[in-house]
Amino acid sequence: MSRYFITGGGTGGHIYPAIAVADYLNDEGETIFYVGNPKNLEYDIVTKRGYKFLPVNVSGLPRKACLELFKWGFKLFFAVIQSVFYIIKYKPDVVFGTGGYVSAPALMAANILKTPYVMHDCDAKPGLVTRFLSKNAASVSLAFECAADYIRNENCYVNGNPIRMEFKTLTKEKARLNLGLENKLTICIMGGSQGARSINEAAVGILKTLSNDYNVQVIFQTGKRKFRTVEEHLSAKYSEYQSDKNLIVKPYFDDMISVLKASDIAVSRAGSLSISELCASSVATIFVPYPFAAADHQRKNARYMENQCAGIYLEDSEVSSDRLLELILDLIKNPDKLHQLQNNAFKLAKFDGVLSIVKQINENT
Repeated sequence: MSRYFITGGGTGGHIYPAIAVADYLNDEGETIFYVGNPKNLEYDIVTKRGYKFLPVNVSGLPRKACLELFKWGFKLFFAVIQSVFYIIKYKPDVVFGTGGYVSAPALMAANILKTPYVMHDCDAKPGLVTRFLSKNAASVSLAFECAADYIRNENCYVNGNPIRMEFKTLTKEKARLNLGLENKLTICIMGGSQGARSINEAAVGILKTLSNDYNVQVIFQTGKRKFRTVEEHLSAKYSEYQSDKNLIVKPYFDDMISVLKASDIAVSRAGSLSISELCASSVATIFVPYPFAAADHQRKNARYMENQCAGIYLEDSEVSSDRLLELILDLIKNPDKLHQLQNNAFKLAKFDGVLSIVKQINENT
């Protein structure tokens, strides 16, 4: 039996690929330790699965040179020392990290102690941690082929993102049944787990039209912090929305697999994991990249999908109820265009990402 450190957190795009790999290794009888920030989303997700959680106090790199940068440096230093202690104590065979600031301490500690580490990066342009630490990694896994241009490591493979196996096995009909929906055209509107103000505001203005005029089902994830605001605005525009069987409006969905697999069209941010899961669900997506994402990676992700004729690009500053409705109706009224986007997206899906990454990891045990 081998021991593995899995690390990555802060956002679902870093957490769920790590969890997909952890779950597979766990099913194989391996021992899993998860290194993450206990204040972040990963803590609840990981502990619910029963994995041993090893906490590190780390935060993202401040954008400006100031006192905060000085404090951040000390915090990172102590997080690396703590991770060194964890590796010495638990003696993992391999450390696997999915990039982002949360994974940095464990990967740096592995580098210091000469413990093999494998990295996976989700984005079209790899993040700072991946670019900085990939040189000494045992191997590197990437979601996008174009990301290889930024990596200085001969053992570099394009595997796609590791996604959960249910994306391959769950049918659209069963997914809709899971959500209590009918088997008809369905749209998913989401701005990530935290929600997106621009998308939310535009969606509020078109839900009634989509349901009443076009008999379309809409699954609307508002984000936990933005739900009350959306609820107030939607009640003012469409007071009967709660009794409308075509609409499901929630702050967050635990079962995002059913949400995505139930959908024909989506409006979404352009995080890499979301893109991978939308492709695996054969969804025609209007991508609204978050304009302030690190290294502008969401714009690069969305442009990649547009260039593959597998998605529609819409700038955050251009989002409005009228524009969003125009794009959605164009897909509803042009089924050939809708199906072409869906098919092109599905062609980009990589269902064997987990197996490929686990193979890379096992080559270093």
